[in-house]
Amino acid sequence: MPAMASTPRRWDRASTALVAPDGRRQPEVAQLGAGLPGLATLFAFARDAELRFASLRLRLEERVDIAPGETVRLHEVLLRHPGRARVTTSRPDLPIATNHETWVSDGETVRIYRAGHRLATERPVRRRLVGIDAPDLPGTSRPYRALTPLPANSLADAFVHPGGYLQNVLGTGRSVVGGPGTVAGREVVLVTTLHPRTIEVAGDRPDHRLEIAIDRETGVLALLVESFGSRVVRRVTATALAPDAPIPDSAFAAAVPPDASTIF
Repeated sequence: MPAMASTPRRWDRASTALVAPDGRRQPEVAQLGAGLPGLATLFAFARDAELRFASLRLRLEERVDIAPGETVRLHEVLLRHPGRARVTTSRPDLPIATNHETWVSDGETVRIYRAGHRLATERPVRRRLVGIDAPDLPGTSRPYRALTPLPANSLADAFVHPGGYLQNVLGTGRSVVGGPGTVAGREVVLVTTLHPRTIEVAGDRPDHRLEIAIDRETGVLALLVESFGSRVVRRVTATALAPDAPIPDSAFAAAVPPDASTIF
C-alpha cells in the first residue's frame, strides 16, 4: 500500500498535553476517525495513550537476532493509575524461578528483584529534574511526564508512553503512515521510519529501518520491528493488550525471598 502521509518536519510535541479546567490531563485526540490519520495526528494520539485507560495488562514478546542465535524475552506489564505498576521480564527458555527480574512501584518507592542474583533493591522514585518543563525550551528538550511511570529506557515505557520514542527516535528519520493492519487480533495503524538517527554509531546506517504499529483503540504501541537492510534484528509484539482490566492490589506486591540480599 502506498504511503499516505509523511513527516513535513520533526515532530516535537512529546511533552504537550491538554489540561482540563479541573487540572486533569486529557487526550488531545480523543479517538482516530475513519481512514488513515496524518502523522502528526497519529503521534499526538499515541502520546496520550495512558490517558485512555484506568488500568492495563500488557504482554510483550521480544525476539532479538544476535550472533549466537535468536533470544526471546517476555515482558509482563501491569499498570493502574495513578502510580502503581509492575514489570516482570523473563526468558521462557530458562527456569522462571532463577531468570526473572521484577520492577514494582507504588508511585513513591521502586522495588526491584533480580532472581538470577537473588538481589533486591528498594529506593524512592527518582525525582523529576527541575526546569525541564520550562515553556521557553524547545519541544525536543521537554520530556513526556508520565501519569504512572515505568522503568526508564525500557520496552514497557516505550510501548505505554510512546511520546518520547516517537519524538526522539522516529522523529529523527523519515516516517510514513503505511496503512491499517492487525496485531494479535487488534486493529492498528502501521508506520515505517527510514534511517532514524541513533546515539550508537553501529545503528547509524542508511539501511536502518523501524516499523511500528499503533493500537487504534488506546494508542499503545502493538509492534516494533527493527531492521538493517533485509535483516530483522529485533521484533517486539504485544501478544496481549487489555485496557481497563481488573488488577488486584496483590498483583503489585514485590515477592522477594526471605534469604535474598537487599541493598538500598
